[in-house]
Amino acid sequence: MRARLLLLAAALVAYGASLGSGFHFDDYAIFSGPLLQPGWAWLAPGVLTTISFWLNYQAGGGALLCHALNLALHLGAVLLLYECVRRLEGERAALIAAAIFAVHPLQAEAVNYVSARGVLMAATLLLAALASWLRNREEKGWQAKAPAPLFLAAALLANPEWTLHAAPGVHAARYWLAQGVVAWRYLRLLVAPWGFTVDPDVREPAAWLAVAAWVLLLLAAAALWRWRAKSPAMRWAFAGLILMIASALVPARDLAADYRMYLPMIGFCAAAGILLERVKPRAAAMGVVLLLTAAGAARTWVWLSDERLWREAVRRAPEKVRPKVQLAHAVRAAEALDLLSQARELDPHDPDVPAAIGKVLLDERQPDAALTEFGRALALDPRNAVNLNNRGVALAEIGQTEAARLDFERALEINPDLAEARENLSKLPAR
Repeated sequence: MRARLLLLAAALVAYGASLGSGFHFDDYAIFSGPLLQPGWAWLAPGVLTTISFWLNYQAGGGALLCHALNLALHLGAVLLLYECVRRLEGERAALIAAAIFAVHPLQAEAVNYVSARGVLMAATLLLAALASWLRNREEKGWQAKAPAPLFLAAALLANPEWTLHAAPGVHAARYWLAQGVVAWRYLRLLVAPWGFTVDPDVREPAAWLAVAAWVLLLLAAAALWRWRAKSPAMRWAFAGLILMIASALVPARDLAADYRMYLPMIGFCAAAGILLERVKPRAAAMGVVLLLTAAGAARTWVWLSDERLWREAVRRAPEKVRPKVQLAHAVRAAEALDLLSQARELDPHDPDVPAAIGKVLLDERQPDAALTEFGRALALDPRNAVNLNNRGVALAEIGQTEAARLDFERALEINPDLAEARENLSKLPAR
């Protein structure tokens, strides 16, 4: 019991402050429409995560409850990893492995980002499946019937990224090529946890570099497989590497996202626990855990503020447009317009830039200027319901009621769940 309490305390020191965080990035869209609709595919990847969001919504949909569930899932995963490694590798290795898993800053994005809940649920359920199987094997032998398959099936239904369909607009071949380089970035952050950002500037590498990265990655996997019989640490590291490679099979919107390492960290942390158990003096392992705890808490501090989060992203990726657009939502108008001007110079054809400029101008009571920017955004992305709604607001403010009505109606045709457009339409005077 003492070991479990220590693990929970360490995880809370590193990530307990996430309870004071708000929503970030895609989090704002979670409750923008009905979560469970008629005809819902109950066996689709991600359905359990969607149900968890629905439960959050029924409880009020506040950020506190959303972060509380993310944190609870992380704590559950920590305890389950401890149980699994303890049964396979011993008490001390399990304690070190679970402690690293609990506090490593590479876990920060999964815990602090509400939209990353799918990987938390998948990891917790996978570990529950393994723990259930191990417990029943000890009690009843290899032929025991355990609920492990149920937990495994649930894990497959938890993570929305485990789908056979690629993200829209993503070229699968280019995505897969880039993942070799991305994997080495993840491994570098695992060993040297510095240089984190919510939006890393990872671009499609040259073909030779992409191929070389994959070759080295597969050679590393082959070496771990060969050594697995000689060292339990190598077996766990091989499992982590396979989980990391598997996460690259389905193309996602972004080439890199740190929360995708949450599942592979199961294997890597177990390997680290076995190796650190043998290090002398024994206090060295505690020193590693304390340093990682401080780093994890520092990452949570960054995530507590949208402005801090995106300032860091802008600093680490000065040539990328999206961090500037996101930071513009969190700062004063003058700085926001300066950031968006820089973003426009980087990519004049990104519709998010004029859309963001228009929103700033609208908030500053400059509807005429905002109207021009929303027009530019819609010229680049004609079927964007949010921009149609915002242009409708600008039109309504300058007295063009019927034009505003058409924009609100068009926005609802494209996205019937856009509550803001429906509310704005209801505020217009009747014809």
